[in-house]
Amino acid sequence: MDVSMSKNTRNEVMEKLRKRYEKAGPVYRRQLIDQVVDLLDCHRKSAIRALNWRMRPRPAVAGVIGRPRTYDAPRLLPTLKTLWLAGQQPCGKRLAGMMADWLPAYESYHRPLKPEVREPLLAASPATLDRLLMPLRAQYKRTKAGTKPGTLLRAQIPIRGGSWQEDEPGWLEADTVALCGGSIAGEFVWMLDGTDLCTTWVEMRALWGRGQHGAVSQLADIEQSLPFAWLGLDNDNGGEFLNHHVLKWCQKGRRRRRPIYCTRSRPYRSNDNAHVEQKNWTHVRHWFGYERHDNAEVVGLINELAKGPLGQFVNLFSPSMKLERKEKADEGRERRVYGKPLTPYARVMASGQVTQQKKKELKALKESLNPFELEAQIRQRLVRIDRMRRCQN
Repeated sequence: MDVSMSKNTRNEVMEKLRKRYEKAGPVYRRQLIDQVVDLLDCHRKSAIRALNWRMRPRPAVAGVIGRPRTYDAPRLLPTLKTLWLAGQQPCGKRLAGMMADWLPAYESYHRPLKPEVREPLLAASPATLDRLLMPLRAQYKRTKAGTKPGTLLRAQIPIRGGSWQEDEPGWLEADTVALCGGSIAGEFVWMLDGTDLCTTWVEMRALWGRGQHGAVSQLADIEQSLPFAWLGLDNDNGGEFLNHHVLKWCQKGRRRRRPIYCTRSRPYRSNDNAHVEQKNWTHVRHWFGYERHDNAEVVGLINELAKGPLGQFVNLFSPSMKLERKEKADEGRERRVYGKPLTPYARVMASGQVTQQKKKELKALKESLNPFELEAQIRQRLVRIDRMRRCQN
């Protein structure tokens, strides 16, 4: 190939040679092929393909590659859209795990489904659901840390090393989320978020400020709502957790036969509490956003919502995936293997540490609820909370 010739010049020369090659006879074609071999320094077969590039007939209709589609998207999409939006836009794997519970609830809340709609939705794979939802994801696109380090009791509360007892319920990570609207000046509402490592059960409570007494009272309320015994508390280095009131409440005494084992994360290592940090977005920010809640009257409404419809929705009907193991892949990379999507309720029911009486209570509660009704109640109460937070004290 002539290195002195630019790419644009070479393309122009090839375009003229193609036109001549299309109209030339056998003898002149051989001469043109020789010129292309000298020009591109390639094999004669490659030169022939280059000269025939414009002469190949193009099909009028593009052929369909792969298996024919077995799902009628226009028929399934209206129902699937309602399920996907009510379930807070889950991925295909989580949505496939929700179908067994949510389709009967849809028929009870909205309307009965025809077999040609119900059966394909139940049989659809996660990849198929993602393909069907692709146009909706583009349409419904979702759009400051406030932890003040606590200096008290750092020497008395150990740093958690490694993973906790993730095969036994009762070991919780806790964190607080500031509903401050971007400014931590003055008083406003904080959300106390706690998640269990084994079952992914989540409890949320609202606090006015981050007073030590308020934190203890909400931690006690969370303990009463848990379907299992509280065994361990792991939190960050915020002053709402590292204080004598919380430590005394966790210790063994007249009101507590077994103490709650307390640990803390390493300073400036937010990934130490990765489980609860993830829930801070999916369970707090997703519902309450980033607006400033500086009206103390909304605390009661938020706690009623968190202990009622919102807590029931995320714990009984919202599945999540847990990391099971990490495997070594090619070139030293790690491959993460996740388990089947399950709701916190399903993990609690499968646990041997939860009493049968509590399991019966949870089963009866779940059977009396409908996720679509809960989602509608959550929206209504959020509107009321938003109106109240705008009012001046």
